Amino acid sequence: MSSTRTRWRLGLTATALLVASTVVPGPARADADDVTDYAITVHPERSDAKIDDTMYGVFFEDINRAADGGLYPELVQNRSFEYSTADNSSYTPLTSWTVSGTARAVSDDGRLDARNRTYLALDGGSSVTNAGYNTGIRVESGKAYDFSVWARADASTPLTVTLRDAEGTLAEARRLTVRGGWARYRARFTPDRTTSTGRLAVAAEGAVALDMISLLPRDTYKGHGLRKDLAEKIAALHPGFVRFPGGCLVNTGSMQGYDEASGYQRKRAYQWKDTVGPVEQRATNANFWGYNQSYGLGYYEYFQFAEDVGAMPLPVVPALVTGCGQNKAVDDDTLLQRHIQDTLDLIEFANGPVTSEWGARRARMGHPRPFHLTHLEVGNEENLPREFFTRFEKFRTAVEAAYPDVTVISNAGPDDSGSTFDTAWQLNRDANVDMVDEHYYNSPQWFLQNNDRYDSYDRNGPKVFLGEYASGGNTFKNALSEAAYMTGLERNADVVKLASYAPLLANEDYVQWRPDMIWFNNHASWGSADYEVQKLFMNNVGDRVVPSTATGTPTLNGPLSGAVGLSTWATTAAYDDVSVTGADGGTLLGDDFGGDASQWTHTGGGSWSVQDGQYVQTDVAAENTMVTAGDPAWHDYDLHVKAIKKSGKEGFLVAFGVKDTGNYYWWNLGGWNNTTSAVEQAVDGGKSSLISKPGSIETGRAYDVDIKIRGRQVTLYLDGQEWGSFTDDKPAEPFRQVVTRDAKSGDVVVKVVNAQAAAARTAIDLGGAKVAPEARVTTLAAGPEAVNSETATPVAPVTSTLEGVADRFTYTFPANSVTFLRIRQR
Repeated sequence: MSSTRTRWRLGLTATALLVASTVVPGPARADADDVTDYAITVHPERSDAKIDDTMYGVFFEDINRAADGGLYPELVQNRSFEYSTADNSSYTPLTSWTVSGTARAVSDDGRLDARNRTYLALDGGSSVTNAGYNTGIRVESGKAYDFSVWARADASTPLTVTLRDAEGTLAEARRLTVRGGWARYRARFTPDRTTSTGRLAVAAEGAVALDMISLLPRDTYKGHGLRKDLAEKIAALHPGFVRFPGGCLVNTGSMQGYDEASGYQRKRAYQWKDTVGPVEQRATNANFWGYNQSYGLGYYEYFQFAEDVGAMPLPVVPALVTGCGQNKAVDDDTLLQRHIQDTLDLIEFANGPVTSEWGARRARMGHPRPFHLTHLEVGNEENLPREFFTRFEKFRTAVEAAYPDVTVISNAGPDDSGSTFDTAWQLNRDANVDMVDEHYYNSPQWFLQNNDRYDSYDRNGPKVFLGEYASGGNTFKNALSEAAYMTGLERNADVVKLASYAPLLANEDYVQWRPDMIWFNNHASWGSADYEVQKLFMNNVGDRVVPSTATGTPTLNGPLSGAVGLSTWATTAAYDDVSVTGADGGTLLGDDFGGDASQWTHTGGGSWSVQDGQYVQTDVAAENTMVTAGDPAWHDYDLHVKAIKKSGKEGFLVAFGVKDTGNYYWWNLGGWNNTTSAVEQAVDGGKSSLISKPGSIETGRAYDVDIKIRGRQVTLYLDGQEWGSFTDDKPAEPFRQVVTRDAKSGDVVVKVVNAQAAAARTAIDLGGAKVAPEARVTTLAAGPEAVNSETATPVAPVTSTLEGVADRFTYTFPANSVTFLRIRQR
C-alpha cells in the first residue's frame, strides 16, 4: 500500500471534488472537524496474490476449560474419579462430588482398565452427587440426556439415579440393577424444567464399584457429540482449517509414554493415541493449564469436527522440545523414534485404508472414509530453535518418505522477533521448509503499526502460517486493530497461507488466558468483538487480491518522552544510585536512597521500602510492582540505575517513557522465568516486545543499567556494554484497506478499517470498472471500549444497500468501524 501524509480538514482535493459531484454519496457526513479525507484507487484490470480457501481458520486448544464442560459437553465433572493432588494441589478423586454415607476412591487391580486408574467403591445406603461445571448441571425442558455408568457388584445391586436442583426433581428417577463384573449401564432423562444449577446423584442399595459416570445431551452438533451452540458459532465462521489440540499443552510435560506394566504416567505430553478408541479406555491427563482433561474430545472427534465444518484438519504433534517457558530438549533417541512412528501412525489413522492397522481403527470408530489430512505441524513455540530443528528434520524426513503429499510445518518460536525468531527462520530457510508457524500476542498499537510486516518477506522462501495472534483484549478497539492487520495478511496472501486468531474458547468461570474469541458458561455462549471481525473476514475472503492503493493518516511523532520507573515481577530486588541526566548535562533526578523515597510514586503492587541505602521490593509473589519518578514531559535524557535481584523467578525491570500506569516502556531483564531480556512497550495496558534476546540475571549480583534516549532512538547498556537499540518511529496507521475479487459471485470486495474517532470520507476510484449501481454493505461500528457479553452485543454486523455506486464514488466510513462493500462487476 502506498500512502501520503496529508490531511484535509476543510474539504476534498480537486480530484475528489470532481468525483463527488457526479455520484450519490454514502452515509451522511459528520461535521467537518470530525471527518478525515482519504482516497482509495483500485486497479481491477490486474490481479495480485491468489487467496487459498484455507486462508483463515481456527485454533482449538484445551485452555480455559474449552473441552470438558465446553465443546465436549459432558455435564459431569471428574466423571472417572481421576482428579489427583499430583495434578493440582486442590484436587482429590472426589473433587466436584459430594458423598452421603461411605465412599472410597480406589486404585487397585479391580479397576475398569489400565488407563482408568481410580474407581469409586460405594457402600450400601450411600450416594454421590455431582455438581458439574460453573453453577451446576445445565438441562433444558423437553430435551433428552443420556446417562451412563460403568459398574460392578458381587451381588445384584439396585442403583437409583436422580436429576434435581434446589427446587426439586427435574425428571423421573431411573433405577438400574448392577450384576457381576464391569459393564456399562444406561438410562435417559427428559427434564420437565430448565435449570443451570442441576445435580446428578447416584445412590446404591448395596456395595458397588462405579466408574465413568456420565451425562451427555443427546442433541449435539450434527449428532457427533459436540456442544451445539459452540460448534455452530465456530461453523458460522466457515473456517478453512482447524488447528488442534494446542498449543502449549502439546509440547510440555514429562514427554514420557504410556507403559502397560507400570500404568499411566501423569503430566506427560499430549499424545494422540491416548485420545482414540472407546472413551472409557482413554486416559485422563493433567493439562498444562492447571486442570485435568478427560480426552473425551480426542483426535477422532477433532477430525470429525473439521469435516463437519468443511475445514482442513491440521494436527500438531510434540517434537520432544518443551516450550512455553520450560525450555528443555529431551535427549532420548528411542523415545524420539517412537514419537516419529506415532506421527506416521497418525497420518495412517487419518488417511489410511480400512485394511491398514490405524485405518481399521478409524473405521471401527465409525468413519471408514479417510479424513484427507494434508498438513501436519511438528512442535509449538520452542525457545531452543537449534535443538528443535534437529528433531524437526527427522520428523520431516520420515513423513516425506512415507507420505510425500503431506506438508510438514515448522515454527519460529513464541515471538514476532528477536534472536530465537531470527535463528529459527534462518534454519527453516536454509532447509527449504515448506511452511513456518509464527505466533505473537501484541498491543493494538503494534498491529496498527505493522500492517506491512509481510510486504518484505521472501516470495520464494517458506510460507507463513500465522497460527496464533491477538491484540491483548476483547474490546472493539482490539478487534479494530486486528482487522487493520488482517488487510495486510490478505494483501500478502502469497506469503501468509494460513492464519488463526487464538485462543478460540473460554469458559467464563475458568479463565487461564485472555483474550478469547468465543465466551461461554453452562447455559449460553457469545462471540466477542474479535469474533465478529474474524467472521466478517472469513465469510468474505475472495479468491484473489485486487491491487489497490490508499492515502494515509499523517502522524506527528515528537521525541519519546516520559518519566522513569522501577519494577519487579515475581522477584525481590534492590535498586540504588538512580540518576536522570538531560542531554545538556543537567540533572533531572538523583536518588541514592540515603534518606527516604519521597521522590517515588507507588503505582503497582508489592512492598517497597528503603533499606540500608537501597530501594527494595520484598514481595516475591507480586507482579508489576511499578514505582515511578519524574515528569511525563521529560525527553532526551540518560537514565542510570544499579539493580540487584535478591530472590524469585525472574530478574528486574527498569522503565522509561512513563506516561501513566498503562503507557510506558520497560527493559525487562531476566523475564519469562529468567530466560529472556526484552524491551516492551505498553500502550493502554497492552504490551509488545520491541527488541529481545536470550539471557538471565544472576541473584545477588549488582548490574549497572543505562538507557540513553535521543529523539525516538533508544540505546541500552548493561554493565557498560551496549546491549541493543531501537527506534520507535513507526506510525500507527488507523485507516487500512484491501480489495479482493470473489470469482463465484462476481463481486469486488472493498474492505476498509477506520480505527479512529473521526469518520473517513473517502473517494473510491474503481479504475474504470463497470459495476452494478448498488452494493451490499456490511458494517461493524461501535465505541472503541465496547465489549460483547452474554446480555449485550454492541458489536454486531449491520447490513445495508448502497445506491449510486459507479466506477468513481464517495463513501464515508464511520468512526471506529470495519466496513465491507460488495460491488458486483458487470
